[in-house]
Amino acid sequence: MTHSNVAYQVMWNRLISVVEEQAQALVRTAFSTSVREAGDLSAGVYDIDGRMLAQAITGTPGHVNAMADAVAHFIRRIGPANIFEGDVYLTNDPWEGTGHLHDFTMVTPSFHNGKLVGFFACTAHVVDVGGRGFGADAASVYEEGLYIPIMKFAVRGEVDETLVRIVRGNVREPDQLIGDLYALSTCNEIGHRRLIEMMGEFDLDDLSGIAEFILENSRRATLERINALPKKSAFGEMTVDGFDQPIKLCVTLSIEQDRIVCDFTGTSGVDQKGINCPKVYAKAYACYALKCAIAPEIPNNAASLAPFEMEAPVDTIVNAVHPAPVALRHIVGHFVPDTVYNALDKILPDVVPAEGAGCLCNFQVSLRPSRHAKLQGDIRSEVLTFNSGGAGARPNHDGLNATAFPSGVMTMPIEATEHAGPVIIWRKELRPDSGGIGKQRGGLGQYMEVGAQAGYEFDFQAMFDRVDHPANGRRGGGAGAPTSIAQDDGTTMRGKGKQFVASGRKVMLALPGGGGYGDARLRDVELVKRDLLRGFISAQTAMDDYGLSQADVNDIVRKIKNGGDL
Repeated sequence: MTHSNVAYQVMWNRLISVVEEQAQALVRTAFSTSVREAGDLSAGVYDIDGRMLAQAITGTPGHVNAMADAVAHFIRRIGPANIFEGDVYLTNDPWEGTGHLHDFTMVTPSFHNGKLVGFFACTAHVVDVGGRGFGADAASVYEEGLYIPIMKFAVRGEVDETLVRIVRGNVREPDQLIGDLYALSTCNEIGHRRLIEMMGEFDLDDLSGIAEFILENSRRATLERINALPKKSAFGEMTVDGFDQPIKLCVTLSIEQDRIVCDFTGTSGVDQKGINCPKVYAKAYACYALKCAIAPEIPNNAASLAPFEMEAPVDTIVNAVHPAPVALRHIVGHFVPDTVYNALDKILPDVVPAEGAGCLCNFQVSLRPSRHAKLQGDIRSEVLTFNSGGAGARPNHDGLNATAFPSGVMTMPIEATEHAGPVIIWRKELRPDSGGIGKQRGGLGQYMEVGAQAGYEFDFQAMFDRVDHPANGRRGGGAGAPTSIAQDDGTTMRGKGKQFVASGRKVMLALPGGGGYGDARLRDVELVKRDLLRGFISAQTAMDDYGLSQADVNDIVRKIKNGGDL
């Protein structure tokens, strides 16, 4: 049956609604707080060739864009002759999934009237997969946890109980992980049901017509945007902390006919610790950065992603191959957009933001009763929490405070974190003066104080950057504040790695700010007053960096004392 373009547009919108319901089903049913509270997931629908047709709005670019490549691996590994109705497939392969063992990707074939019509796929970050635990300390992927190759989780509707027993026997939080796997499977089933309802409503036998409509329109619109740009090349670079030594990320960005290429030749080599990034994840964020800047309103699918290409020599830190340790691949991956923007800004000025905090300010706490505590039972908990520094200022807007760019992962509420185990978040508030100065101010970071309930000690797994290399401003803007981490007795802690914290001690965190954009002396004086009144900047910064008069500062101080607002 032939459909009009209007009908296909309605179907396209319906598909986006279908995958968003798929993602929300995962949010509602997942066991891990990283999924329920932070939205660290992805969901999408694919045609029979494994091409992504639509993605959910809820989710992260790293998951979504990496998963866009993953489904083809599933089809190849399982084999078309072994794909049956009722099957469910899974993997946490870092190189054929989404970059590290802590992400499980689940793929479910969708059948209509006995015929394969497409696939649903979803990904979620889980709290534990065994091994050393979530952190940078491993020297190879073999130490980082349980590896599940692409295989069948369920065959014709029957779950592989042997696989379930193997998984349960190798992880610290077996109920939580198995619960997450069932949640992943269920959300794909929800997507499948809604798809079949749509196909019945529009009298579709397969998805070939709507797939070609989506992909052709997306391809054409994306190429129009690319081909309207100047055909130029530019070099960009940035330096970040690394584990024991700094890492240099380098990219040559070339705008060509019908494509944009990011070549990461010159980037640092593979690290000995688990901060390496598989190419699939680095590519996901390189494509995302370009799409945000050049074609943000074009829906994300296989065709709109295809013109954005990434190249990197093997064994660079953005193309780490097996068996490199990759548990914290997000740290390097989340810096890829700022590196790309450093180059793109030289071709398209006044488009991209200043550098931001970049990688998520994550930490995981492994809690256990101290040897001297008189607690009932040996209760142990793994608590993972996602937090954010400040985003970089934009050409016409301030940076967002405590907001994760590029990942888009949400900060976990204190209540949800403390519910997951005997951890206490004593303090969580915005960090004044942490945003880089500029005509547009960088986003603020956060202060946090982390401890445990009485009688508990813990290992603190740090996953921070920007300690020695804060976010740079752009076009004359100032740098954001760096990260700092120490215990409350003054003991300095490392930005990455597992570190012991005794019972009664706290970890004191100051999370980084985003860089500013433009000359600070050009900032609107009313915005400076507003920032001072809201506590975003200090009086000293208002006067020294923004030129606010002592009289204006005194007036603001009086308003603060009187509880006023601008």
